[in-house]
Amino acid sequence: MMVAHLALADFRNYETVEVAMRPGPNLFVGSNGQGKTNLVESLGYLSTLGSHRVSTESAMIRQGCDAAVVRARLEHAGRQVLAEVQLNRSGANRAQINRSAVRTRELPRYFSSVLFAPEDLSLVRGEPSGRRRFLDELLVLRTPRLSGVMADYDRVLRQRNTLLKSARASGLKGDRLTTLDIWDDRLVGLGSEIVEARSILVSDLAPEVASAYVSVAGEDHRATLASRLSIMPEEGAAAGRAGDGETDADGATRAGAIAAADAAELFRAALARVRRAELDRAVTLVGPHRDDLELGLNGLPARGYASHGESWSFALALKLASAQLLRRESSTGDPVLMLDDVFAELDRDRRARLAEAVRGFEQVVITAAVLDDVPAELTAHTVRIAAGRIVDGGPA
Repeated sequence: MMVAHLALADFRNYETVEVAMRPGPNLFVGSNGQGKTNLVESLGYLSTLGSHRVSTESAMIRQGCDAAVVRARLEHAGRQVLAEVQLNRSGANRAQINRSAVRTRELPRYFSSVLFAPEDLSLVRGEPSGRRRFLDELLVLRTPRLSGVMADYDRVLRQRNTLLKSARASGLKGDRLTTLDIWDDRLVGLGSEIVEARSILVSDLAPEVASAYVSVAGEDHRATLASRLSIMPEEGAAAGRAGDGETDADGATRAGAIAAADAAELFRAALARVRRAELDRAVTLVGPHRDDLELGLNGLPARGYASHGESWSFALALKLASAQLLRRESSTGDPVLMLDDVFAELDRDRRARLAEAVRGFEQVVITAAVLDDVPAELTAHTVRIAAGRIVDGGPA
């Protein structure tokens, strides 16, 4: 799959812009703050319904405007699809495929992309929420219907937390709060499906990450992935396909793929175990919203032990592995691979290895402030940007 044409209206600093794109590498060059990243952000939103820079969609709408539009003409195997999304400052967003209205959450069915940006260093060094978001965005690209499951889980979680807060305020005890059991059932049903999907993804992704790390770093540091599940009992017992998981020093279980039925059993037991603490703290303490993805190098946690260069290599490996996994499973060709201001952060050897690693993808979108930072083989189609305008290399 590739983007043949991108058009934006009132998106970030662009009043209007149109960009023709080609197969292979597409390089956008311009000084910082001119709008390069805004282009890849718009494409990233079209495929993941989220931004790698902000959590609120209103930040992507040009100041003083009520809405922004992202429109991309996609091509694969001689067929074209026109995908559009309108971000509204008030009211629901709207989406279209070939000028026909669709639900916004259906957009990832039509367009797949993987974006790497400097912010992704937090996947290695940052908090668990970033790693959960990484897994969930990849899950939606892999299985779009899961976006609905995740949205329903978040809604049930909020309602359950509201009930816990009300119970604490009124002094109700757990055995008198029968309504909580109803929300528990819904939380377990949705949450166990997410746990299963994530754990299968981690199992599938792990060998791809190990291979991608070597291709970027140039040496094998034994890069590993493991799920850390909050529903596991403290003693590290596991159920179903999680039974082969290792247990680390603090008793948390590193689980492999786990079936939804086994996850549901563990989830119910975990909720019963923490019921008193949840009523005291008025928050749901276990479930996929509390899980983590553990990254390892040479048998040690990457967070806290990896050097700066190793952290960059690991973060890149996670995204390259994601792209490899999607291209292997997709019936619509490669995902569009986007590298936002990455080469400036890498030494010469890593630049060369990264260029080699992405060479076979159908389309690669790259941004850079300095042309000389990018290996020459990725500069064949270069577009220059200044102050939200294409100044060279615009629509053919």
